[in-house]
Amino acid sequence: MLLFLSLLLCLSSFLPPSLSQPPKGLLINCGTSVRSIIEGREWQPDTDYISTGTSKTVTTPGLREILTTVRSFPLSGRKFCYTVPVYRPGKYLIRTTYFYGEVNGDDVLPPVFDQIVDGTFWSVVNTTDDYRKGLSSYYEGVFTPTGKTMSVCLGVNSYTESDPFISGLEFVILGDSLYNSTNFGAYGLSLVARHSFGYDGTIIKYPDDQYDRFWEPFGEYNPILTRAGNVSVSGFWNLPPLKSFETKLTVAEPKDLTVQWPPSSLPNSTYYIALYFAEDSDSSSGVSRVFNISINDVLFMRELSVIPDGVVVYAKEWPVAGPMTIKLTPASGSTLGPLINAGEIFDLVRLGGKTHTKDVIALERLRKSFRNPPLDWSGDPCLPRQYSWTGVTCSGGNKTRVTALNLTSMALSGSLSPSIANLTALTDILLGNNSLSGYIPDLSPLKGLAIVHLEKNLFSGAIPPSLGSMDTLRELFLQENNLTGQVPNSLTGRPDLDLRLSPGNSFSSPPPS
Repeated sequence: MLLFLSLLLCLSSFLPPSLSQPPKGLLINCGTSVRSIIEGREWQPDTDYISTGTSKTVTTPGLREILTTVRSFPLSGRKFCYTVPVYRPGKYLIRTTYFYGEVNGDDVLPPVFDQIVDGTFWSVVNTTDDYRKGLSSYYEGVFTPTGKTMSVCLGVNSYTESDPFISGLEFVILGDSLYNSTNFGAYGLSLVARHSFGYDGTIIKYPDDQYDRFWEPFGEYNPILTRAGNVSVSGFWNLPPLKSFETKLTVAEPKDLTVQWPPSSLPNSTYYIALYFAEDSDSSSGVSRVFNISINDVLFMRELSVIPDGVVVYAKEWPVAGPMTIKLTPASGSTLGPLINAGEIFDLVRLGGKTHTKDVIALERLRKSFRNPPLDWSGDPCLPRQYSWTGVTCSGGNKTRVTALNLTSMALSGSLSPSIANLTALTDILLGNNSLSGYIPDLSPLKGLAIVHLEKNLFSGAIPPSLGSMDTLRELFLQENNLTGQVPNSLTGRPDLDLRLSPGNSFSSPPPS
């Protein structure tokens, strides 16, 4: 277990960017249609980033402006995605905020649902306990983009009993040094807890934290000692706010200090854990503060010497299951009791991958050619697996491809984009019993195509001759359309092909029986 442990002594000086400049990124006020300035920062309406859902007003008095509207999504859907432009390479803190406000009815509890980043399941959203206390809920994660956009989606799971909703969505660009021990090509970080120990005020955030991370108070401990004088820490690569070092948990003499943190029991998983320490700037000479750190009785760090510049001890992969107890034990010869100032813990989220880029582009063009595509056609088409787009079947393995489209009887209108031929792993196309019109595109690039059902639509023009040269084709249903022209001879004489045409079509040669 100790192989996962790393230590950074923060000895170098660091000059942080001006705190007068707000963190860069995008703040989205969900459910509103107007730009607004909230607490000195600009929030955008959400209408440019999502095309589904309904704006609703929360009537609870005394709310922060960001909580007064929500975007609500129908329970009948599968997932609903915000898609925002991002910069590569980049690292983003993503924060989602929820305040229910009984938008689904006075006697309806807040819904429980999933949240997703691109093709990765992020976490379950359950705001019930916070809402009963009159509080909003927020979730933070750290992810890196793999393309020019990132999507954050709400997904309906088996526990979702009323319409999912969201109040706010934030994308904040983080500095390169933050959490840089994590392999963001394989993992994301999902915040479990971030606390300033010994502190009992309001949440520490921007402008105290230049990246607007939320540091919650953790003051339910005795004794709580507040620092005297200025804090002189410098050099932390994770850049915690100076205010988080103005208080501490400690004991007055060299004896054990035990902290149950985070407050809630943890699911069996692997976690990123960072603990922050700084010596009092006015400590007299001739004294030392050295201690061992253990987590659930497993040694985390041996003989840590706390210095005025500050120290962070972190493990990038540390397994925990159940309650977590941090124990600080004075080392031999230490003249001062242990202390701790702050801590962060994240669940490591293994990334779910992404659908092949060529297929994503093709499906996006196909969606635009439909006048009324399914509501959940946003975000990654195939991932997570339980949230693939309606009617879209995908392959498994490392390279996720779209293998089938089944949108039969979906009341689709519009046309069938030629980009469907770029879905080169397709074997089945089932679009029967809709109102699609226009020409049937050339499907010859689909070398594995076996089934094409386009019956009961409004297609016009000729049957593409290339269909007759597709040896893999086993079913071709074209009846009840407005097709004209000649049936390719290569289609009429194939005993291995189930070809269905309507006698009423104006073909220049009679269709086969």
